[in-house]
Amino acid sequence: MACVVPETDAPEPVSAGTTGLTRSAYRVSVTETTHQQPAGAPRAGDGHRSPEYRLARNSLRGLREDLFLDPFAYRPLPPRRTDGPFVRRLPERMRSAAERLPHVLVGGIALLTLLIGAVSGSEPGGDAPALLTGLLCALPVAATLTRPVGAFWLSIAASPVTALLNGGGYDWPWMPGAFVSHLTVLVVVALRTRPRTAVWMWVVTAAYAVLADVFMGGSYYYTNGGPMLITSAFALLVVCLWHVRHTARQEVTAQQTVTEQERSRRTLLEERTTIARELHDVVAHHMSVVAIQAEAAPYRVENPPPELERAFVTIRENAVAALTELRRILGVVRAEDYEAPDAPQPTLADLDALLVNVRDAGLTVEKAVTGAVRELPQGVELSAYRIVQEALSNSLRHAPGADARVEIGYVLGGLGIRVVNGPMPEPSLVKPSPGAGHGITGMRERVAMLNGEMTAGPTEDGGYEVAVFLPVTAADKGDA
Repeated sequence: MACVVPETDAPEPVSAGTTGLTRSAYRVSVTETTHQQPAGAPRAGDGHRSPEYRLARNSLRGLREDLFLDPFAYRPLPPRRTDGPFVRRLPERMRSAAERLPHVLVGGIALLTLLIGAVSGSEPGGDAPALLTGLLCALPVAATLTRPVGAFWLSIAASPVTALLNGGGYDWPWMPGAFVSHLTVLVVVALRTRPRTAVWMWVVTAAYAVLADVFMGGSYYYTNGGPMLITSAFALLVVCLWHVRHTARQEVTAQQTVTEQERSRRTLLEERTTIARELHDVVAHHMSVVAIQAEAAPYRVENPPPELERAFVTIRENAVAALTELRRILGVVRAEDYEAPDAPQPTLADLDALLVNVRDAGLTVEKAVTGAVRELPQGVELSAYRIVQEALSNSLRHAPGADARVEIGYVLGGLGIRVVNGPMPEPSLVKPSPGAGHGITGMRERVAMLNGEMTAGPTEDGGYEVAVFLPVTAADKGDA
């Protein structure tokens, strides 16, 4: 007979469910019947039972779940996978044809068993019993494509029927066609299931052979039960060894995948640490110099005006605040697992302090709040504060000396924000300092994260306007 050799299979699960095991046969995925209770797991009331009793009960449970629990469930054999080392080198048309190679192979063996069964009776191919014998031999083989466990029981049931239909034959309990059919069914079903199911099928086959020889084999002087058991044992042993090898190979592959992920994770952490170190060496150093020079500058001028002293104090405070924020961000970058910082994040309640800071930097800004002020979700509060902060920073850089206005509107469906600045006065002692252009992008990302809307662009008088709406759902209000 033609040997059906699959290429891949899935590992056995430690514990399974009635329909949980996904297995690959012939490089295809097939769902097979398994069990929910892990093998050997103790149950309530088993404390006084002997280990032998528990072993026997678990074995009988495995027999029931493998061969008796919904044996005729519909489990079609999916197409063969085409990503193997040999098949993927074939042309496209041949790869498509290779998907159905297992089905064609099983169908060819079914046709072979039909011919053997039809010509091996007392009147080879010459009567209706011979044709019926061939059909009974081919049916279990064909059934392995859709109902593998049921095909095994069909083969067991068809064996005595084919022997009785050919009463003048010399083989018992398997006629030649039934012999080929049952051996094929054992191998294909073992490939599609797992080693434990193969063992139970061989045990049932041995029990049938013994019972058939003792109770029904009186009129036959030759029995082929021994050859069937020996041949099927060797075939199933090969299949079980293939399962074990494939399971070990999958475990090695899984371990290699985990190792590769850990290596990638460690590399990423090292890169993040390097970035954090570079940021600290470059930015933190310069910000520290700015803070120190701002603190020492008033003492280098005799009788400095109060405005100059306040300007240096503001510079120093901003530099220290920037250093604090930078160290916090670097801590997040260095950390392997991010955790929320202990320091509270700014909210709209801190907006007045931000406006005071901006006024000290030379920007005339006023604030207007409409609607009933209420507490909003933390993400909305933080994003609103950062948006206003970035918009005012843009006004300081691009339009120094201009006037700005911040409008906060608490409406029923969310929060409205509008930051608008006028044109830069002419002439101006301070020149604009354009940035990298990431401010507007950052604001849009924050708004998109909250499913909000944002518009930004120049106004008719030469200024610039940023308008944002951040929705707040009922669930968010309740969580706030």
